Amino acid sequence: MKLVQTLPWKLWIAATVCGATLVGACVMARSVLAQAAQTTTTQVITVPVKGLPDTLTPADQRKAAPDFTLNDTQGHSVSLSGYKGKVVLLDFWATWCAACQFEVPWYSEFSKKYADKGLAVVGVSMDKDGLTSVKPYMEQKKMDYTVVLGNDYLVPQFGLKTIPVTWLIDREGRVAVAHVGMADKESFEANIQKLLQEGAPQ
Repeated sequence: MKLVQTLPWKLWIAATVCGATLVGACVMARSVLAQAAQTTTTQVITVPVKGLPDTLTPADQRKAAPDFTLNDTQGHSVSLSGYKGKVVLLDFWATWCAACQFEVPWYSEFSKKYADKGLAVVGVSMDKDGLTSVKPYMEQKKMDYTVVLGNDYLVPQFGLKTIPVTWLIDREGRVAVAHVGMADKESFEANIQKLLQEGAPQ
């Protein structure tokens, strides 16, 4: 009888200890997983994948860029063909595009640095809700270059399968670079400098 009374008590103690150990292990596991998840998320957001460098298409192999006429954020009509005589950085982007978060400040920098040498930066927003998203984003990012509101007709016209897509167009209106995905800043700036030297006014 004494054995029958003592055994359940000892088993209860053992189960309690084991249970506490398991609970502690679960809590530690959850903590480690949570920290790992936070670390992974932070890396995805803050560490961009470096874009691939581009090579300029030789002048005699370049094709004319398609034209468009779209409204800018002030309601004015803007035609791509109206920039002939300038080097154009044409960027298809959206406020929800992760890579664009890094590219937009670069293009603002290029605009300020090379506008007086003949560079025009034109952003084409592909946001479905237009100005609702674009205007606050432009204010937040201090975008001081021209932004027009895109539409679905541009997708087949410019072969847009993803964004960002960034083109460099020479002074004759021909496509010198057609980059898909995140750009390489140094490569793009070097190619802008080369294009600005082509046919530059004397």
